[in-house]
Amino acid sequence: MIHESRRAPRRRVSENVPVVDTMTDQVVGYLGNLSETGMLLMAHAPLCEDALYQLRFDLGQAGEPLPVLVGAHLLWIGPANTPGQSWCGFRFLTIAEEQRAAVRAWVQAGNPPS
Repeated sequence: MIHESRRAPRRRVSENVPVVDTMTDQVVGYLGNLSETGMLLMAHAPLCEDALYQLRFDLGQAGEPLPVLVGAHLLWIGPANTPGQSWCGFRFLTIAEEQRAAVRAWVQAGNPPS
């Protein structure tokens, strides 16, 4: 059994969920995993470590996509196996409480209690 030591549980994202930089309106990558406090991004655009971003992605909720808007701090960048791509760890600085609750519910739905 794997012991989860993060403060907030995360859920792996199994489908391709594009993440848009709202300042440029460009897709910068795809969600890898998600928690109510941050996310792992598979980036295919160059991003700057320790920078702040305004990002948007759609979270599927009962067949109805919910747009999630976050202000996020890029904490770290690591190389991916595919050239031109990287893994990026973000911490959410701002997220509307309604959207945070929706993310929390989505994560919990994929992580049933043991």
